[in-house]
Amino acid sequence: MTKCFGKIERIVILSVSAGSGHVRAAQALQAAANSWYPDVEVVHIDLMELVPKLFRTIYSETYVKIIEQHPALWGYLYDKTDGDKIDSSLSRLRRAIENLNTRKLKNALNDIAPDHVICTHFLPAQLLSRRIRKGKFDKPVWVQVTDFDVHALWIHKGMSGYFAAHDELAWRMSQRGIPAENILVTGIPIMPVFTGLLSRTECTQEFGLDPTRKTLLLMAGGTGVGNSVKLAEHLLAMDGDFQIVAVAGNNDKQLKKLNSLAERYPMRLFPMGFINTIERVMAASDLVITKPGGLTTSECLAMGLPMIIVSPIPGQEERNSDFLLEHGVALKACDTNALAWRVDLLLNEPERLTKMREEARLIGRPDSARKVLDHVLGRT
Repeated sequence: MTKCFGKIERIVILSVSAGSGHVRAAQALQAAANSWYPDVEVVHIDLMELVPKLFRTIYSETYVKIIEQHPALWGYLYDKTDGDKIDSSLSRLRRAIENLNTRKLKNALNDIAPDHVICTHFLPAQLLSRRIRKGKFDKPVWVQVTDFDVHALWIHKGMSGYFAAHDELAWRMSQRGIPAENILVTGIPIMPVFTGLLSRTECTQEFGLDPTRKTLLLMAGGTGVGNSVKLAEHLLAMDGDFQIVAVAGNNDKQLKKLNSLAERYPMRLFPMGFINTIERVMAASDLVITKPGGLTTSECLAMGLPMIIVSPIPGQEERNSDFLLEHGVALKACDTNALAWRVDLLLNEPERLTKMREEARLIGRPDSARKVLDHVLGRT
């Protein structure tokens, strides 16, 4: 790390690359700090970069495989660990293995000497809680929960404060033993570019879209009901004057299939690979079809973009989905036929789509990252 002399305060943000949301939240906090606090140095550490390869494979890669290939098993594990007692034999074994494999974190923090630590994943919060209780770490540690639900693994003693996505979540966290005065409702940190103020006309023209047509944004993933190729093909067979932007991300195999499909539907299907200006694609869109990850849905809310939820993972994504449905910003489709029906419903009831957009803007928090930093730095 390059030292930045003359800085007044230093923040370390600890994430874990098990899924992308925890890392993206950390990156959003770092970007916000770089934009608004020239007197603050921020260092982002992905804890998985400090652990042995075997532990990283088991912790991160196995997690992703279970999510993708055995979602029901993940749902069981999520509920089981949410109910485990903190002193159970299984919990003690898990913590011992984690402590053994994360010893480099201590040296990294000693080298950086932060004034504040923010955790966007429960593992570093757990590790630092143990050190705080033993008197081996005395800097304030803050925890940013990255879903619209909280699991028992996030709850640890000795934390200076918690940041929650919404009021009900803050109340539920207090019922799990966190002092209410230590919980601040900020939303989930997203990049400052998700402001909802971009011009739809400019963005549609930028991507070669027809500004007079309704635009569906498809970023539903690559497997199961969320297979973007399958969903796009089903939607394109419908009647209706709409166009689809299908984002495949880094999935080259899926992008190739989408490009082949686009040849059959010229000027109706617009495949994209990885794109670092997704906020501009969102600004050009009228409706997004997506999985309900905490970060992705927070970005959609900030952009005022209504959602149709597909393939929620049992556990945190199902609970995110419940939150979105209850607030009237999303519908949920259990299969491709249900998806087609809901798309047709919203396209033929523009007033309902408008209402969903208004509700999304009401609960969206584009300034979430800055609110977190303001509180951590005592600048509220």
